[in-house]
Amino acid sequence: MATMVLPREEKLSQDEIVLGTKAVIQGLETLRGEHRALLAPLVAPEAGEAEPGSQERCVLLRRSLEAIELGLGEAQVILALSSHLGAVESEKQKLRAQVRRLVQENQWLREELAGTQQKLQRSEQAVAQLEEEKQHLLFMSQIRKLDEDTSPNEEKGEVPKDSLDDLFPNEEEQSSAPSPGGGDVAAQHGGYEIPARLRTLHNLVIQYASQGRYEVAVPLCKQALEDLEKTSGHDHPDVATMLNILALVYRDQNKYKEAAHLLNDALAIREKTLGKDHPAVAATLNNLAVLYGKRGKYKEAEPLCKRALEIREKVLGKFHPDVAKQLSNLALLCQNQGKAEEVEYYYRRALEIYATRLGPDDPNVAKTKNNLASCYLKQGKYQDAEDPCLFCSISG
Repeated sequence: MATMVLPREEKLSQDEIVLGTKAVIQGLETLRGEHRALLAPLVAPEAGEAEPGSQERCVLLRRSLEAIELGLGEAQVILALSSHLGAVESEKQKLRAQVRRLVQENQWLREELAGTQQKLQRSEQAVAQLEEEKQHLLFMSQIRKLDEDTSPNEEKGEVPKDSLDDLFPNEEEQSSAPSPGGGDVAAQHGGYEIPARLRTLHNLVIQYASQGRYEVAVPLCKQALEDLEKTSGHDHPDVATMLNILALVYRDQNKYKEAAHLLNDALAIREKTLGKDHPAVAATLNNLAVLYGKRGKYKEAEPLCKRALEIREKVLGKFHPDVAKQLSNLALLCQNQGKAEEVEYYYRRALEIYATRLGPDDPNVAKTKNNLASCYLKQGKYQDAEDPCLFCSISG
């Protein structure tokens, strides 16, 4: 028997397949009706004596009917499958439309976030400038008060305790603004830049803490710290940075014991991972000194501040502005312990560095001059305090 070769057909579309299947169903149903009509007389009981060969025709008709029924069933399956595929394609189109909409919304939210962060940075800069002006005005008010009369503490021979919040800033807060040069530049200048992936979280925590929403800030820090320890391990610089941030929040809540524990842990991590002479180690030492100073533990704070000074002098050189900043911090601690000669020495060194490296018109020069004048006034050296220069080269 010769095999019939069908001509190669072109690929049909889904609609053409459905129409063809429906046409096949109609043809099969018609064929099924004709077969049933042919089969009925052959199986009727009143047909009498069967004609020769009727049994064979009956068997062939039944087989043909079975094939027709099978074909109809398969055609129905094809129609159902086509309907299902149409529904799937429709759902796919809906999902694609949703994805496009979400992408557009995401882009809009990114732009909104970028704009908000820029506004936040400008606001922080404005607040910092206003705070500096406020501190200057407060200091000048204190100077005028000292000129008018002698305070009760000085009459009793006691040394007044200056505000650590005013003159002894925390370095993690100062590093919250991103620097254009990245971490390497920050390290070269003696600071420690918060990693980019933690900077936004740090700004959020500071914002919540400044609003007094510690119930939000503390769990946010703890969750981030837990995630960092899971992904990077406990002994990682980013974990140390998060410990510092959480310590700041505890410090603002006057939970000094918890804050000290976190800072000591951060110090150990940074010394282990970055080395004992890294600027980040100096920053953590300075933060610990701030914390001890707030608790009135000036003797415990002083060696920490001195070690931070040694690190910065070793890494940056003795005439770097960050060294002058550390000298000012150390002078404040000594001032709260009544060490007048050391206070004068540290302020004079800081003043020399600021004036030489930043110029006589830099705000740090004016601020250090004011601090040195205050030191002279508390020692009764009114002539030195009135000196407009308040500056002479010193050795060491």
